[in-house]
Amino acid sequence: MADPSYDAALKADIQHYLDRARDALLWKVEGLGEYDLRRPLTPTGTNLLGLVKHCAMVDSGYLGGCFGRPFTHPHLPDPESPDYVPDDDLWVRADEPTAAIVDLFTRARAHATATLTELPLTATGVVPWWGERGRAVTLHRLAMHTFYDLDRHASQADIVRESIDGAAGLQPGNSNLPDGVDWTAYRAKVEAAARAAE
Repeated sequence: MADPSYDAALKADIQHYLDRARDALLWKVEGLGEYDLRRPLTPTGTNLLGLVKHCAMVDSGYLGGCFGRPFTHPHLPDPESPDYVPDDDLWVRADEPTAAIVDLFTRARAHATATLTELPLTATGVVPWWGERGRAVTLHRLAMHTFYDLDRHASQADIVRESIDGAAGLQPGNSNLPDGVDWTAYRAKVEAAARAAE
């Protein structure tokens, strides 16, 4: 028989790390203009606001729809729509306001949090896009999968944001970077080592 206090503690840990990843991602979009939020900064088009939109889809799918708890929002792409193009959730159209995408993310986050709060970790859901292996997947597994996905995208946002304006760090109030480093000299040292190894 499951220990309810252990389950509650485990849920609290999962929620904590989900929220840290979500907060980090939102922090990376603060203070930028529309162009910098949307412009592609990798050959595959990675952009900050697109990451936020995608993570809203991750939250609402894995910790919503997969458990029969559908989430809707006017700016949430619908993969079932005949007009849907793969990766529509990874970029933001010019006519989609930034505030609307942040609202989408915030509401999807709340919906996912409610799922984690209201269902037991042993609840099973269905992940249609996983095929056979997605037929009976526990909330525990999908919460961990969602954390993995959100944290990966928050890490992408770290790099994208640093390439825009040099802003770097783990989270507000804790950059997790050492103080007093001459980053220009540090980068030059790393570059020199790379060239010497060539």
